[in-house]
Amino acid sequence: MLAAVLTRFGGPEVFALGEMADPVPGPDSEIVDVTLAGVNHADLRRRRGGHGSPALPAVLGADVVGHRRSDGRRVAALLTAGGGYAQVAAPLRRHTVEVPDQVTDEQALAVLEQGLTAWHSLHTLGRVGDGDVVVVTAGAGGVGHLAVQLARWAGARVVALASTPSKRAATLELGAHAAVDSRHPDLAAAVRAALGEAPTLVLDGVGGRTFEQLRASLAPFGRIVAYGRAGDDVRDTVTVDDLMTSSTGVLGFWLHRVLDDEELYRSSAVRLLHLAGRGVLRAWIGGRYPLPSVAAAHADLESRYTAGKLVIDVRRLS
Repeated sequence: MLAAVLTRFGGPEVFALGEMADPVPGPDSEIVDVTLAGVNHADLRRRRGGHGSPALPAVLGADVVGHRRSDGRRVAALLTAGGGYAQVAAPLRRHTVEVPDQVTDEQALAVLEQGLTAWHSLHTLGRVGDGDVVVVTAGAGGVGHLAVQLARWAGARVVALASTPSKRAATLELGAHAAVDSRHPDLAAAVRAALGEAPTLVLDGVGGRTFEQLRASLAPFGRIVAYGRAGDDVRDTVTVDDLMTSSTGVLGFWLHRVLDDEELYRSSAVRLLHLAGRGVLRAWIGGRYPLPSVAAAHADLESRYTAGKLVIDVRRLS
């Protein structure tokens, strides 16, 4: 099989297209002939040599869609050990779900990894409900644009943060009630002004200054769910006294905790695919790249000018 191989840690240029042996499935895994692989912020961190980086040489990529070799069925899967930027993958059976006929490969790929993050941040941890006022950071991003739709579907009023006028306009089209410039110097004031009241739930994938300002914007008994640290500013200054006096909550989400619970993973993945099939959840595809252009996909995601899900077409070589 062909794969985009990480040969050393560094910038996007470190990938090399190479021929590799097909993965050998273990007793709990199965072979999938991949059609599309997803590009995620965690891949950028691993490529640079950050926390969780693999031994080299390695193939990155945590989510794929393709055909199960044993029966030809179309499936989507998450890969806890990477291996998505290749023409063949060997996901665990418990992390593989069949894709309904009415859901395209692109939609299935987008609503699996990012959709699960949005769903569990909103529902499992955030306990979103009718009447909540929800702020979504990176509202045009892979997780954010799905979270905007899911929060609106749950009956919440939604404020989306985004860095450009076009991205803010796009979040309004998805159902956000208001959109705020994510570079605003006083995010706490801006989000309160957007809907005339303080948020009761914040979903944050940025961290640092964004996290701190939005935590300060919460209404009493509100909560903030941190699911990522895509920003360059990684300071965290939460104290017990802060939480007590504000009467707010801080929660963290890591998708691996869902993967540890097969029933939770499968039920929520099936639900998201069902919503996508009904048209309730619509994923943006922000870019589709051939396998030799993984470096370009990484550079585009790092630029933060993209919106939605970036995908690698592993069968396309030019």
